[in-house]
Amino acid sequence: MHRIFQNFIDLLSAAEDSEDFSKAMADTATALDLSCFAYLALQDAENGKPRLISTYPPRWTAHYLRNSYQIIDPVIREALETPEPFRWGIDFRSKFTSMAQQQLFDEAAQFGIRLGFTVPIHDAHGPIAALTFAAGQRQPPFEKCIDSHGRVLQLMALYFHAHVRRKLRNERSVDGIRLSPREFECLEWASQGKSAWEIGCILGISRNTVAYYLENAKQKLGVRTVLQAVTRLAAANKEKRN
Repeated sequence: MHRIFQNFIDLLSAAEDSEDFSKAMADTATALDLSCFAYLALQDAENGKPRLISTYPPRWTAHYLRNSYQIIDPVIREALETPEPFRWGIDFRSKFTSMAQQQLFDEAAQFGIRLGFTVPIHDAHGPIAALTFAAGQRQPPFEKCIDSHGRVLQLMALYFHAHVRRKLRNERSVDGIRLSPREFECLEWASQGKSAWEIGCILGISRNTVAYYLENAKQKLGVRTVLQAVTRLAAANKEKRN
């Protein structure tokens, strides 16, 4: 388990976009005999639809988001009420309060999502999130993993959420010019007076890799020096605050 967890952390550290994060969790879930997962982070009213990173069937996730099922989903409602991980399945129907919830569960079952283990994620940075490992039926490997490693899965969910929140946040543009998560991150640290070597130590990457990201940022922003890029970042941040 230690090797699997360390590999998971390494994959998270290297992840740059939703596909990277999906692969990181999917590879880890496979190593633990967990069939599929879904990470759903609720958004506030300004941001609209929730963020969903998942290996559930795409037809189901598209249907789920199109119908705003997160509003009535009894699993999400349970996650809103408790910070502790919980299991759900057929016996979870006692939580239903409407025919719409029954329909949601019946539709999910058609896509092989009948039971699961959900980790609610409550923090001080915004609406809650939840990470679920699901299956189509009760299987010994799935049950054994949940029984033996429930707390580790909770820790993995928290790490996953923290990295996604930090790397996939919306503030990735300067004057409307979109930067990659790493480009923006390196530029932010440079704006705090950190050298390429120091940024590399902070982010766990090489000095040359930092220089590569900063060079990309400069080219996208149409400037020649890191100082000029930092100045544009500061001006953009000031305008956002005003």
